[in-house]
Amino acid sequence: MKRWHIGSLLLLVILVSCARVEVVPESPKKPVVLTGLDVLVRDDFSILKGKKVGLIANHSAVDFQGRSILDLMTSSQNVDIRAIFAPEHGFKGVADERVNNLTEEKTGLMIYSLYGESYRPTKEQMKDIDTFVFDIQDIGARFYTYISTMAMCMEEAAVNNIDFVVLDRPNPITGLRVAGLVQDKELLRRFTSYHYLPIVHGMTIGELARMFNEFYGIQCNLKVIKMEGWKRKMFFDETELPWVNPSPNIRSVTQEILYPGVALTEASESNVSVGRGTDTPFELFGAPWIDADKLAAELTARNPAGVQFTPCHFIPAESKFKGEECHGVRLTLNNRADFDPVDTGLHILCALYKLYPETYKLDPNYGLIGSRNVIERIKKGETVSQIHSSYQKSLEGFINIRKEFLLYLD
Repeated sequence: MKRWHIGSLLLLVILVSCARVEVVPESPKKPVVLTGLDVLVRDDFSILKGKKVGLIANHSAVDFQGRSILDLMTSSQNVDIRAIFAPEHGFKGVADERVNNLTEEKTGLMIYSLYGESYRPTKEQMKDIDTFVFDIQDIGARFYTYISTMAMCMEEAAVNNIDFVVLDRPNPITGLRVAGLVQDKELLRRFTSYHYLPIVHGMTIGELARMFNEFYGIQCNLKVIKMEGWKRKMFFDETELPWVNPSPNIRSVTQEILYPGVALTEASESNVSVGRGTDTPFELFGAPWIDADKLAAELTARNPAGVQFTPCHFIPAESKFKGEECHGVRLTLNNRADFDPVDTGLHILCALYKLYPETYKLDPNYGLIGSRNVIERIKKGETVSQIHSSYQKSLEGFINIRKEFLLYLD
């Protein structure tokens, strides 16, 4: 009897251990922030039911699980996509040159380039569309071109009686800091300075759309799908949303934070590399003619908040000074909350011109800096504090206007 009992137990153990155990996968963890796309997915795109959609997007339009907006839309019975429109760098976000129209592989839909022959959708391309849906990740700087693409598409929507839906996304460098000069009037309507904005605007893409539409007079039929859970103090890596390089040379939150300052030196005819063609673009800059130790010492003595400077040497694999050894400075953030990219950018411009007035090409950067007055003040050797004072009144004017269009108040 005892022997039978032990055998039965052994048999039971063997049967249990061999039994198939079904593992139920866990649902993806809900992030701190839901984007406008996440909100629409949750509602199965119900607001688009019966609409003929033109999707203005790129690879950055993903939900909190990393699924692309195109896949999500084409799998929903509530969405009828008629065409896709892609900004600078193309729909896949990898091109660093002009992009042609092409056919999307999986759906057969046309992808019309808004960075090719035209920056705007044409009447022919819009003929079967009654609603635009815009979903692209911005990085918070005036000269990052996705916001210009949005403004031009909004204008075409207004003229052609097409609804315009913006799916809001975080400003990855927070929605608190507003910094830098508002550009000269002659620079308006350019691709890197389409509407009056300071260098760092402190707004989300949805808030900008509201400002463009109402204050700058586009007047299209606009609807912004708000985020849920986003706070203005958040950097992108505090949202728990999946990281996607918004463009080929922005590969981290650190580079997004540094970009509005370091990029002030990189106009097409400027003779400084900002690290394109290296592993860390916008975290360093230099040129073959710079003395790295001397420049690092000059910037360290200026002591802008939240950043330190060390000499560096690098050889870009592409872009400016391809294959040439450059000498310059690496920037390391030590307090990103205190860091002011425009303040640092102006210190860089002043230091380069002070040390190399005969070599450094300051004037080609006018379109990025945004002010001939500031360029002349740098040439005169004014301090960064004096330069700040010269544009403070116009910046305060923008800040007062901006308040009317904020969607998130904490």
